[in-house]
Amino acid sequence: MSERMQQRLRYLAFLVISILLAFGIGAIVLAVTDHEPLAAYKAMFQGAFSAPRHIGDVLEYAMVLALCGLACDLGSRVGIFNVGGEGQLLLGAIVACQVGVWLKGSPTWLVMVLAALAAIVVGGVYAFIPGVLKVKVKVNEVITTIMLNTVAALLCSYLVKGPWQSSSKYVTAGTEKLNAQYWFGGLIKGSKLSTAIFAAAVIAFFIWYVMQRTSRGYEMKLIGQNPRFARFSGLRNDTVVILCMTISGAICGLVGMFRVYGAEHIFKSGISNDYYFEGLMVAMIARYQPLTTILLSLFFAALKIGAEGMQASAGVSNHIYLIIQTIIIFFMAAESGIFTAIENRRMQKAARRAALARREGGTDNE
Repeated sequence: MSERMQQRLRYLAFLVISILLAFGIGAIVLAVTDHEPLAAYKAMFQGAFSAPRHIGDVLEYAMVLALCGLACDLGSRVGIFNVGGEGQLLLGAIVACQVGVWLKGSPTWLVMVLAALAAIVVGGVYAFIPGVLKVKVKVNEVITTIMLNTVAALLCSYLVKGPWQSSSKYVTAGTEKLNAQYWFGGLIKGSKLSTAIFAAAVIAFFIWYVMQRTSRGYEMKLIGQNPRFARFSGLRNDTVVILCMTISGAICGLVGMFRVYGAEHIFKSGISNDYYFEGLMVAMIARYQPLTTILLSLFFAALKIGAEGMQASAGVSNHIYLIIQTIIIFFMAAESGIFTAIENRRMQKAARRAALARREGGTDNE
């Protein structure tokens, strides 16, 4: 068995163990708080899969997590860490929404195209700034993107409470609602799932294909792992890093447009409940591998929607989802250190056995 296959099997085994331990610890928390763990987990499963509308909500949430996670994968592949996806998502959402408001009465196809382009541009530009600062003047992108998240959130808050505020007395902090003709079509009645998922699937496939099946994807990996060698090989490191960061932001902006035109139909403060950071956590657990990111997005989306159903039917706080998610992240983050410690201990034992064998062999010769 190749070393690469061994690493994959080790990762899969540790992921399964982490999930089982997380559910086990979650069961203890439930029992301590006077809840029946099996009944609570049954309610969680039913909350995610007992009805078509629940499945639709799972798929919609998984779409958001997957695209945010893939946006993070792109940056990570070239060695840059985009923590600013939340701000890029918010700006993409509010600008796309306002395009629909301004162009009310225009043809549907025109509004949808312009809204998507606006979201892509504003998200891309907002990621381009920290990308250039990182490459040209070596400013830490984690700091700049976190700061830009705050700027984006405050700017959006100002706009929805000021110049772009809805005229409806029922909306205190939001834009005007989009005309129904501009909404993505619903796929499952009663759920938030819309035809936006088809566009998201195309984007996800394209990202996976470029990263895993093309020479450009290999060049990105080389730049991320060994930038000096990549530069000496003739690759334009700075250009590729900035481009990947910009595309990452553009994807986040587009996610914002999908949220507005597919699920919410209005921009308000709750349009993103830290969705990018959850997608970022999924990408980290998946080791920034596109296919694994997509699969884990489905898993965590089922947990999230199931936890909400569990709270409604069994009276168990949906915070149990956050506990389980955090524990999985904790164990997966510790995976490398744990296996390194185990391997070091194995090597030490082997060395002691070899030393003991040599001493015994020397004694016999005497």
